[in-house]
Amino acid sequence: AIIVYRLPWTWKCSKLLMKFIHAGLNTIAVILAIVSMVAVFEYHNARSIPNMYSLHSWIGLTAVILYSLQLFLGFAVFLLPFAPVPLRAALMPIHVYSGLLIFITVIASALMGITEKLIFSLNNPAYSASPPEAIFVNCLGLLIVIFGALILWMASRPHWKRPPEENVKVQRPNGGASEGVEAESTMTDCSNADRSDAGFNSEAARKRNLKLDEAGQRSTM
Repeated sequence: AIIVYRLPWTWKCSKLLMKFIHAGLNTIAVILAIVSMVAVFEYHNARSIPNMYSLHSWIGLTAVILYSLQLFLGFAVFLLPFAPVPLRAALMPIHVYSGLLIFITVIASALMGITEKLIFSLNNPAYSASPPEAIFVNCLGLLIVIFGALILWMASRPHWKRPPEENVKVQRPNGGASEGVEAESTMTDCSNADRSDAGFNSEAARKRNLKLDEAGQRSTM
């Protein structure tokens, strides 16, 4: 979901379509996170294991809560066509930063979770003896770190950023006036309109001056 705007072969797709794909992937992730949280609590209750005592559980629950808030605000501000363009422009840096922060938090929670599971589960041989299970899970942790680093690299490179759309309009679903997708496009259109109006006014003034001069010459003759 983070890199859906960063893939060059998606740049030819409409921004609205990419918004729906971005929101859909995040919605699936939130649903899976909630299902997994319910499964964990039910497992702990069935085995009489205390809940919410480890740092892994604290960070994991925090990530799920922040992720749900991020999804709700993303729907309300960026997907639905009601928020004004200045508000979207002001909240976009916060939305991007919080998304990356939640992503890093989830990776940290996953690494702590698999380590905690190994420590509790491996008794004979112990985790310190590096049995095959420990090697496998450690390699899985390294793959998670590499995956996170790759996503963060793609999300932070300027040349991977989706090019701005010029003069692209999205029709409101309620039949209202069309709204500019990008704030930059709106400002460009406004500045062009101002320059056009100024040019038209100056041309009209020049024609009026010519008519006044001609009228003055006729009256003199």
